[in-house]
Amino acid sequence: MSLSITLLGTGSPMPSPDRAGPATLISAGEGPEGEHYLVDAGRGVLMRLAAAGLGAPNLAAVLITHLHSDHITDLNDVITSRWVMTFEKTPLTIVGPVGTQAVVDHILASLEPDIGYRIAHHEDLDHRPPVTVVEVTAGEIDLPGGVRVSCAQTDHKPVEPSVGFRFDHGDGDGVVGVVVAGDTVPCAGLDGLCTGANALVHTVIRKDIIANVPLQRMQDTLDYHSSPEEAAQTAARADVDTLVLTHYVPAFPSGGGDDWRDLAAAHFGGRIELGDDLHRVEID
Repeated sequence: MSLSITLLGTGSPMPSPDRAGPATLISAGEGPEGEHYLVDAGRGVLMRLAAAGLGAPNLAAVLITHLHSDHITDLNDVITSRWVMTFEKTPLTIVGPVGTQAVVDHILASLEPDIGYRIAHHEDLDHRPPVTVVEVTAGEIDLPGGVRVSCAQTDHKPVEPSVGFRFDHGDGDGVVGVVVAGDTVPCAGLDGLCTGANALVHTVIRKDIIANVPLQRMQDTLDYHSSPEEAAQTAARADVDTLVLTHYVPAFPSGGGDDWRDLAAAHFGGRIELGDDLHRVEID
């Protein structure tokens, strides 16, 4: 068995011409017939998903690590596109921390005029966007499909709660496990989630650079994100094989990032992956 990781969006709250907002795709199988899980829905996510040959109708579920705006900016687009691009009632499952239901309710309320327009205009569109929200704290998540999904609390305070997700595919000695951490500092919840996994996808910021930026708003980001070194230490404690870095602040030029890799490699001896949007990593 295998899982693939596609970095749909490697950006941050700061708009970039080259990097979409935070979004990671975990896939078992290829194309529309595969089982695809979207973790976070930052700006431009459906454009990047289209570039990967997929669309909102192909998603098994959307999983939200936390409710910071940059991680949910285009969740409304996922909801609407799923609704109008399917021709029978196809519920979208959205999994997230406590508070996700309220956010989704507000998104749907903001879409109310559009929903009314489309139902009035299209005779074959006779239902509202079907969305099911599952709020989680820790443990296994009851979702259909061949991939087993679980979660644990992470530490992104004062953004609370926040969760990381784990995807396990296969049976017995053939199980492959991938953890997507979201924004967090090192914590026991993430360590436990990573135990026995093959790969860890972790957001990172360059604290060594940001510490020298004389803006309090930038300084404030230092205490609730991990650096490449800290992400590497988390990967090393869990003895995963592969560390995938994303959510680069400040973003490095396309094709760059060797210095980020070097910082992580000082603390982790396994494979380290990072890159541009649509960078794909196979885990088997």
